[in-house]
Amino acid sequence: MAAKAGDNPDSLMALSTAFCLRNLRRTMCYLGDGNKLCLRSDVFLPSEICDKLVNTYMELVHSDSSFEPQDGFFQLFSDPRSTRLTRVQLREDLVWDRDLEAIGKQDLIELHLTYCNSLSARSLKTLASFRQTLVSLSLFGCSHIFYRKGGAPLAYNEDGEEEEEEEQQWPASRQALDTDFSFQGFNRLRLLNLGGLPEEVDPEALLKPLPALTSLDLSGVQLPRAAFLAQWKERLASLVLYNVDLSEELVNTVVELGHLRHLDISRERTSKFKMTRKILTAIVQGLVNLVSLDISGHIMLDNCTVPHLEEAMGRPSIEPCKSSIYPFQELKRPLQFLGLYNTTLCNVTHIPAYKVTGSKNEDQVLNAIEAYTEFRPELAHRAINQLFDIARIQHCSQLLRALQLVIAALKCHKYEKSVQVTGSAALFYLTNTEYRSDQSMRLRRQVIQVVLNGMEQYQEVTVQRNCCLTLCNFSIPEELEFQYGRVNLLLLKILEPARQDESIQRIAVHLCNALVCQVDNHHKEAVGKMGFVKVGETAILCDQVMEFSWSALWNITDETPDNCQMFLNCRGMSLFLDCLKEFPDKQELHRNMLGLLGNVAEVRALRPQLLTPQFISVFSDLLDSKADGIEVSYNACGVLSHIVFDGPEAWGMEEPLRDTVMDKMMAAIQSWDVTSRRNINYRSFEPILRLLPQSIAPVSQHWATWALFNLVSVYPSKYCPLLVKEGGIVLLEKVLELQTSHEETKDMKIQKCQWWRCCCFIFRTTFL
Repeated sequence: MAAKAGDNPDSLMALSTAFCLRNLRRTMCYLGDGNKLCLRSDVFLPSEICDKLVNTYMELVHSDSSFEPQDGFFQLFSDPRSTRLTRVQLREDLVWDRDLEAIGKQDLIELHLTYCNSLSARSLKTLASFRQTLVSLSLFGCSHIFYRKGGAPLAYNEDGEEEEEEEQQWPASRQALDTDFSFQGFNRLRLLNLGGLPEEVDPEALLKPLPALTSLDLSGVQLPRAAFLAQWKERLASLVLYNVDLSEELVNTVVELGHLRHLDISRERTSKFKMTRKILTAIVQGLVNLVSLDISGHIMLDNCTVPHLEEAMGRPSIEPCKSSIYPFQELKRPLQFLGLYNTTLCNVTHIPAYKVTGSKNEDQVLNAIEAYTEFRPELAHRAINQLFDIARIQHCSQLLRALQLVIAALKCHKYEKSVQVTGSAALFYLTNTEYRSDQSMRLRRQVIQVVLNGMEQYQEVTVQRNCCLTLCNFSIPEELEFQYGRVNLLLLKILEPARQDESIQRIAVHLCNALVCQVDNHHKEAVGKMGFVKVGETAILCDQVMEFSWSALWNITDETPDNCQMFLNCRGMSLFLDCLKEFPDKQELHRNMLGLLGNVAEVRALRPQLLTPQFISVFSDLLDSKADGIEVSYNACGVLSHIVFDGPEAWGMEEPLRDTVMDKMMAAIQSWDVTSRRNINYRSFEPILRLLPQSIAPVSQHWATWALFNLVSVYPSKYCPLLVKEGGIVLLEKVLELQTSHEETKDMKIQKCQWWRCCCFIFRTTFL
């Protein structure tokens, strides 16, 4: 049998690493003085394990809400005699100056810092401690690292260490540019990413001490004097100038960098610069070693492409000689990568490259998401939006790749609203019924995780709606059970009274209903304690979600006394009467409400609260209802059956008389068609069976017998085994022995014995 998409399990290394990080004190750490986390003295961790621990820690912090950041985590790697770090990737604002200082004695080879806006110039001093070993460094988006925190003098804690300031964004008045830092001494540094370097920092002065660079990323950096790039013309193999304003001088300088294998001059924002045939030809002729080129986002002049009628015939080709783009006909071999996203060139027939980004087809769009996700969320957002259209209107042929790329984008840009909106919308279509059979459980769990992350991070209507709709594509509660509590808390937040969007609330109530429909009672009790009963009753006040809310409350109170008590405590009976009065013709509403009250009536301690003239009169009147077949009458009779089961001493009312109510119940039962197909689902017969062996309320016994007869005869394969399993046959036999049993009740047993034979047959085939 073929494996489903994403079926490969996590490696033992990945599982072990995650386990250790979730259980630091049980595995390799202890709490030292001042409750500081310390590494055990008998632990030595090589670089392969240390790198994995740190990088997985960062991933868990950003993608798993159940994982709590551990204060002092980086201090565990402060001593290179017991831990060895070589390759570290840190992201976002959770990384502070003190964290970098903690690993300052390590011989790092690679250090990638991405959007670490909590770092200040204090971390530049730590960088200097890595200058002897560092080969690859990224400071992409670390906008504050070249500034000192100005203003008040530095504070110190009791240990004499500088205290970390809690502000993540410092006012301009408190920033002072650090002019002391230099890359002098970083002799091994070959790869450098300074994307997003502030305008006040002079890139030429900063980079001058690095003559041996082979890869340089200056995305978004202002280059007033482009000529300085020529100092690397004999060595530079990769140059990224994304969103850098191009000029004739800059292009001429770039063309001189004859060793370039990768050139990225793409852009996202508009520019006066026009990409001409002459410029492209100069790039191809000057950079003969080029294997990767990105010119996405540029306005292309028409003379770059071969007229459509003159294009080579036949299937699309990657041979340079057939290229539909004139300048690329001079390539000696096809490019490995060509970025043409948001250009007209991506639409031509013959493109001499193995991998192309663009918007012409699914392959180009997926390539764009893959290429731009990490550092260019603005482009990834556009590409994911185009994937959304493909999945919605056409058909996604590369499902596994598409899902993995969208999941990666949502994880990487948890705080980027545009990515969350388009990503969650794409997931809705990529997980629907059409694609479901091709997806593994592991992959679908990953989808659920990122969807819940988005719901936690963004209370905005569009994200919430997309995420809720995506969850509806899953088997509930089975596929959501591994995140059961988390899902319910998020849905309850949507149902809070302050929320105004009724369409989302309707979806949320539907999901809540499905989540509590077929789960164990401890799950229902947990959801009740989270506040669902109270929130559900509040949601009843909204017409749009009223029926869903009563249905959900019916499910959550099933065999759960605590939740039934909460329902009564939250004015549940008043709401019942109000809804009955306001909506006298809503049949499903009446069924749901009485089904819920049936659950309440099953709890002996709560029945006295139902035993009032007003409530008993209402239940008695509903016995005559023909709404929803027999369901409303059946449920009303069920409520009364449990109440009269407590005997005449408990009745305590002059009106209506208990005997009168019981006569009316008997007449209602006799009016029902015993072959009726039911809109109901029993997980257990125990509440019904307890009404059988008694003489104090024969009508309750008759209702219970009728209910069992109906269910077992209409749905034998489902309910016969349940009746046998729970000892129902023995209890029904005892009904015959009771003189108080109605003859109609006994007759149902004696004359229509085929259902007993059916029970015995099912019993033999199922259990023997």
